[in-house]
Amino acid sequence: MPGAVGQGGTCSTGGLKGHSGSTGYTTLKTPSLNKGLGFTDAERETLGLKGLLPPATLTLEAQVELTMQELRRKSSALDKYVFLQSLQDVNSTLYYAVLSRHTYECMPFVYTPVVGEACQKFSQIYRHTPQGLYLSIEDRGKLRSILDNWPIEDIRAIVFTDGERILGLGDQGIDGMGIPVGKLALYTACAGVHPSYCLPVALDVGSNNQAKLDDPFYIGLKRKRLTGQEYDDFVAEFIEAAVDKYGESIMLQFEDFGNSNAFRLLHQWQDKVCCFNDDIQGTAAVALAGILGSTTLTGTAVGDHRFLFLGAGEAGAGIAELIAYAIHVETGKSVEECRKQIFMLDSRGLVCKSRLHELQHHKVNFAHDVEHVSDLLSAVKTLKPTALIGVSTLPKSFNQSIIEEMSANNERPVIFALSNPTSKAECTPEEAYRWSNGAAVFASGSPFEPVQFEGKTYVPGQGNNAYIFPGVGLAAVACGATRITDFDMYIAAKALAATVPQERLDVACVYPHLRDIREVSLKVAVAIAANKYATGQASVLPEPADLEGHIRSVMYEPSY
Repeated sequence: MPGAVGQGGTCSTGGLKGHSGSTGYTTLKTPSLNKGLGFTDAERETLGLKGLLPPATLTLEAQVELTMQELRRKSSALDKYVFLQSLQDVNSTLYYAVLSRHTYECMPFVYTPVVGEACQKFSQIYRHTPQGLYLSIEDRGKLRSILDNWPIEDIRAIVFTDGERILGLGDQGIDGMGIPVGKLALYTACAGVHPSYCLPVALDVGSNNQAKLDDPFYIGLKRKRLTGQEYDDFVAEFIEAAVDKYGESIMLQFEDFGNSNAFRLLHQWQDKVCCFNDDIQGTAAVALAGILGSTTLTGTAVGDHRFLFLGAGEAGAGIAELIAYAIHVETGKSVEECRKQIFMLDSRGLVCKSRLHELQHHKVNFAHDVEHVSDLLSAVKTLKPTALIGVSTLPKSFNQSIIEEMSANNERPVIFALSNPTSKAECTPEEAYRWSNGAAVFASGSPFEPVQFEGKTYVPGQGNNAYIFPGVGLAAVACGATRITDFDMYIAAKALAATVPQERLDVACVYPHLRDIREVSLKVAVAIAANKYATGQASVLPEPADLEGHIRSVMYEPSY
């Protein structure tokens, strides 16, 4: 309100005069130090907290339970998102304890699907506590010095976005910051990467979302997106500043860049710095893990599948390339030959050689010498795929005719409807099971509840990138990785597939339970770190004799 201290005004007693700089008060206002009612009597005496807290004490576990009770009382998903983010601003240890102990319940309110709505409304729900760095094109030439404004020097993992392609929601501009914040929270909750090592970054290069530009409360630059060489130079300045500030083992995760930039930037930087693109490579690894995990149910190895993708953007092309790479590794065939088992359908129909003149560069490798068809059903009938993968953000595009045709051609058709958020899924698991008479091996990008069909329970697997990217981050931090390669992503996928227990396969689920995510992330991290040491791409030396024990020892466990 006008005149309130801390809101830009002055109080009736003369602004901030009379403030004593109490150590206790400062402690309570510092999220990483605050324990709320968790401070012991001795700590309250030593830190000057007497009188600043009620006399009762609550353990961390009791605070977690109380927090969960309050979270469950919130009436909307967005309210739950805001509540958790506000908790992070007040008591970060409690926040990460809540996420770590209740990952399965809380993840939808930190990441997909709710983070999509949060990004759409980020300017409206923006709180004034810094959760990361906002770097705009108006800061060109100053990025290295601006990094010094972040209070923590030892940063080891950065997730950064320019907000152009947020989930399936398109250009959200600077409001896309919700994604790096959520992703790094999952680095900690799902893999134990210490939160102080993590830095979310939003690169504000403008927005082509007119609704954002017309919004009087939009918190980003009100200008159209920067493009061309100036854009590339700005991204390069940031990456070079980060490496200069934090060292060559700083892990940089590209997040939600548009198709026109994502592949190009990844190819430009992946051999120069420790980086990866989660939308291209993380999505690919988790999808490949689902394919590898489905072999027990279908009897079909990855090298014997025939894949058809609906959607040929960065996610689809990334998955397709990693599948081709996996077939190459497992069969010895050339990658070019392996790509011939993979087909793509975009908005203009089947990607094929007759369309080479109009195809974007990332589709060209999958333009095969086949007859063009314009729709998905015709493609399924013509190509007879064993696996259908949806990355189109076109809801209900896997209709009854499509799934019945897949089922007619395959005893256990693989149906992956991976588009996020839930509203964009190509079909629901209930539809996939019903139209395939229970035969489909189904996975989705967003969470769905178990399905009862003809007396049997089916648990749809969620091909959630959280099975992959936190483990990649943990590996990079634990071994000081200097590069992240395609082979690392293949290794991560194999490690993830190996964690699926038999009881999950018994209910047709090809992913482990999210309740086990920290152990899953550990296994992924161990596999990647072992490869980093084997290839000389680790900087934490010498190699630990007990690699798993070393990685487990660096995993953060929230505690008072």
